[in-house]
Amino acid sequence: MYHYIRKPSEEYPFFKFLHINDFKKQLDYFQEKYTILHPSVLVDKQLQSGVILTFDDGVKDHFNFVLPELMKRKISGIFYVSTGMYANKKLLDVHRLHILLGKFGGEFIYKQIMACINQSMLVDAHIEEFKTLTYTSQKNDAFTVLVKRMMNYFIGYQYREAVMDILMKDLIADEEKLCKQFYLSENDIKQMHSAGMIIGSHTAQHKVMSKLSLVEQEKEINDSFSFIDSVLGKQSIRTFCYPYGGFHTFTSDTEKLLHQYNCNYAFNVEPRDIEWNDLIHKQQALPRYDCNVFPYGKIWEN
Repeated sequence: MYHYIRKPSEEYPFFKFLHINDFKKQLDYFQEKYTILHPSVLVDKQLQSGVILTFDDGVKDHFNFVLPELMKRKISGIFYVSTGMYANKKLLDVHRLHILLGKFGGEFIYKQIMACINQSMLVDAHIEEFKTLTYTSQKNDAFTVLVKRMMNYFIGYQYREAVMDILMKDLIADEEKLCKQFYLSENDIKQMHSAGMIIGSHTAQHKVMSKLSLVEQEKEINDSFSFIDSVLGKQSIRTFCYPYGGFHTFTSDTEKLLHQYNCNYAFNVEPRDIEWNDLIHKQQALPRYDCNVFPYGKIWEN
């Protein structure tokens, strides 16, 4: 599992990402030690020894840096795209937070958020899994962890966007322009698909599915798959991955919905190998490793 893969930027001194040079070294490692498999092996329920590459969030990094490297090596990956921003022309709240933290750091953004919220907005702060199972494997300072937990898990979604609107208006210029620079364009997606990459769903708004009603969950799934189909046509491989990941981020109802939408398989975040039982009985919650548990996967820090 990969997210941001890029080069350092003076404008975003606190941004967390995997350096493109380390990504290349990690691909060398995987190709030498394992085999990089085509994602179709999971549709065919072939349990082969090797690695499948997945890339979350549909960010421009994947077109600028990842695609050329995969094409050069003649290998494929799955690119999971959140689709809501294509209609709204604004950054998704999860990525707004990454940009704010990357530009200003955790302590500054924590103080800005505390000036905008009150305790009554943190409607899910009592959920133990959200307090103990989130951001345990990431290397963040205490303020950044608290900010991410508050804004991605604890706060009610009826409040989050309004708070993020205030922060973006006060701290970031021209969000619509930044949005175009930050995400894959529809043309990028088409080119990646033509190059043999798989395009999967990462919901529309990148919300924690377990926080949503069944109707809201279905809308997230339906809207994202519908957008992909409108850009690329009906896909032979229909695949999904859960925003944030972990068993606390989705429910059995989410898995049932994915079955109803003919999803071939979906990825959770659970650091272990895929087993035969997963392919037969848990194909909507396949385990997946973060790239940072392997050599050359260390997150870049300025």
